[in-house]
Amino acid sequence: MKNRALLGATALTAVLALALGGCVSKVDSGTGSASTIKIGVFEPMTGANGGGGTMEVEGAKLANKLYPEVNGQKIELVITDNKSDKVEAANAGKRLVEQDGVKAIIGSWGSGLSMSAGAAFQAAQVPAVAASATNPNVTANNPYYFRVCFIDTFQGKVLAQLAYNELKAKKVSVVQEITNDYSVGLASYFSDEFKKLGGEVMEGGKYNTGDTDFNALLTNVKSQNPDVVFAPGNFTESALVIKQARQLGMQQPFLGGDTWETPEFITTGGASVNGALLTTFFSTENPINETSKKFIEEYKKEYNKEPSAVAALAFDAYLVIRNAIEQTKSTDGPTLQKYLSTLKDFDGATGNITMNETRDAVKDVVIKTVKDGKFAYQTTIKHS
Repeated sequence: MKNRALLGATALTAVLALALGGCVSKVDSGTGSASTIKIGVFEPMTGANGGGGTMEVEGAKLANKLYPEVNGQKIELVITDNKSDKVEAANAGKRLVEQDGVKAIIGSWGSGLSMSAGAAFQAAQVPAVAASATNPNVTANNPYYFRVCFIDTFQGKVLAQLAYNELKAKKVSVVQEITNDYSVGLASYFSDEFKKLGGEVMEGGKYNTGDTDFNALLTNVKSQNPDVVFAPGNFTESALVIKQARQLGMQQPFLGGDTWETPEFITTGGASVNGALLTTFFSTENPINETSKKFIEEYKKEYNKEPSAVAALAFDAYLVIRNAIEQTKSTDGPTLQKYLSTLKDFDGATGNITMNETRDAVKDVVIKTVKDGKFAYQTTIKHS
C-alpha cells in the first residue's frame, strides 16, 4: 500500500512534534504508559561500527520526530548500543524484547550483529527491520527479520560486473576482513560472479577487524599485479588498506561495498581514497520521490549536513514499521509479521519497498566514487 495517505494524515502531528522537539529517549527499563508504543533501535553506537550505527540512529530519530504518533498513540524509541560486539548484540537484543517491551525493532548496522540477535527476536515474535544489513543470512530462516535494503548476492553481482565490464579487469585480487560476516559473504558473491564472467580471482589476503598494519598483505597483493583490488570491509580498516596501498606505489582501482559510505572512510583515507568505487543504497543527488525530497530537506535542517544512505534506510525502516501498526491497528507481533511479509509498493525515502518471499526489499544499487574528498553519484543499477 502506498504511504502517501500516511504522510498527509500525520502532517498536523508532525508540526506539533517539531515544535515540541520530538519524543526520542534512551530507555533502560520497560516502563511507559499504555498509550505509548515502543520501537527498539538496535545499533552499534560505539566500537568499530559506531560511525555506521550512529548514522542509522539519526535517521530513526528524524522519522520519529516527523511522525511521532500512530493511531492516536505516541511512539517512543528505545535506543540501545550493541557496541559493535556480537555477544553484546545478542544480550542487547534480548533486553529489548524481554525487559524493554518493544513491539518492533530497527537495526542493526552490521549483518553479524543483526544475526547475533535474530534468535531472540524470533523467539519473542517481535519483528525486526534491518536498515542496511545486507548479508542474506540475516533474514534466512528467520520469519521475524525483514530488511529495507538490497542483499549481497545482488550487490556482489553488480560489483563484479562493474569490475569486468566497465573497468575491463581480467584479474582481481580479493582482500577480506575475515572476522566480518558481511565482508566474507560479499567477497564470496563477488568472486563467484567475476569467475562466471571469465575473470581470474586471486586471494590477496585476510585481516581482522581492528588491524592497522597491512604492509605484508599488500606486499602480496602488489606482487599479484591485479587489474583491480576488491576489498569489502569496515570503513576504517578499508580506508587504511587503500592508504597503505598507495604508499606502496599501487595505483590499481579499489572497489568496495556499502560500508564504505561513511565520513570516517574519507577522513581516515584522505586523498588516497579519491577514485575508490563503491556500491550504496541512495543518493541525495538523485532523489527518487517526494518522500526522498522531504527526507533530504528535513535531515539537512535537523543535522546541518548531507544525509547518508543508511540514515535514509533507517528512516524507511521506521516508516515501514509505523505503517504496519497503522494498517493492522495492532502491535501484536504475529499480526505485524504477516503484514510486513506482504508489503508492496511502499514509497520510502530510498524508493519503492516491496518485500519478496525471503523478506528482503527488492532494491536498485547506486554506484558512487570518491571525488575531491566527497562521495559522488555515478549511476544506478536496476534490480534484475
